[in-house]
Amino acid sequence: MKTTYKNIAVFGGSGFLGRFLINELVKRKYQVINFDIKAPEFPLEEVKFISIDILNREDIAANLANTNFDVVYNLAGFANLDQAVKFPYQTMKLNVLGNLNILDACLQANVSRFVYASSAYALSDKGSIYGISKLTSEKIVEEYGAKHNLSFTILRYGSVYAEENFDNNYIYKLIHNAIITGKIEHHGTGDELREYIHASDAAKLSVDVIEDDLFVNNHVIFTGTEKIKRLELFQMINEILGNKLEIVLQPNAEQNHYRFTPYSYQPTISKKLVANPHLDLGQGIVECIKAVYKSIEE
Repeated sequence: MKTTYKNIAVFGGSGFLGRFLINELVKRKYQVINFDIKAPEFPLEEVKFISIDILNREDIAANLANTNFDVVYNLAGFANLDQAVKFPYQTMKLNVLGNLNILDACLQANVSRFVYASSAYALSDKGSIYGISKLTSEKIVEEYGAKHNLSFTILRYGSVYAEENFDNNYIYKLIHNAIITGKIEHHGTGDELREYIHASDAAKLSVDVIEDDLFVNNHVIFTGTEKIKRLELFQMINEILGNKLEIVLQPNAEQNHYRFTPYSYQPTISKKLVANPHLDLGQGIVECIKAVYKSIEE
């Protein structure tokens, strides 16, 4: 069963995943407005941009009231675990209070559906302040759904990557540093497992969930289709680059990231969606390498 939506607000639409999400929404003929504190680097003519601070409650409420939005996505806030560890206070302000401000504005504007971008780290005791902020916001979204009848979908993203230079794009940063320095340095044993998903596939799935009522008031996790060890990823990149890299592992280094799985406990069961067809990891790495060389040459 499908509920038809038309007008979509995306908070954090200028960010890494936000850009892919907006592109996908536009492809599917939705009317989209991008709310972000900074303008997008590659704006679309079809998408209006409004600069907004998610800590400004009045500004958010006024802007949502100006348009009859059917769905609001919240991708704004801290998305980098390591940065969140360094800045715990700012993380909780943006990821929790910012989300709460958007939720309140959704109620005032009679928004039909709220989609919250969470993380697999919401399920993990390895997520530090970042995971805590995401789980806290998940519970607030659930409470608003129960008490105020606001339909929601919570999206728990795994390891997302693409050929884009964003702070929270691990594979791109890894390749960029490897090409510049000639080596890959990793704080860990290299046997950590990940299921990488390309941002374009994650974006498609993120739109799929609003086109099927199965995901109303539900939790969904997005990951890739196959597991790969970090060391295997490094070796794949090294092989593509002609086996010229030095791979340095630091097994005893302190790390906040999970080793094999983000699941430490199960606060709420998620449905897992994978993209089919999807962008193969090897091809995705090649595209990242092309993008890195292009950025270096510019």
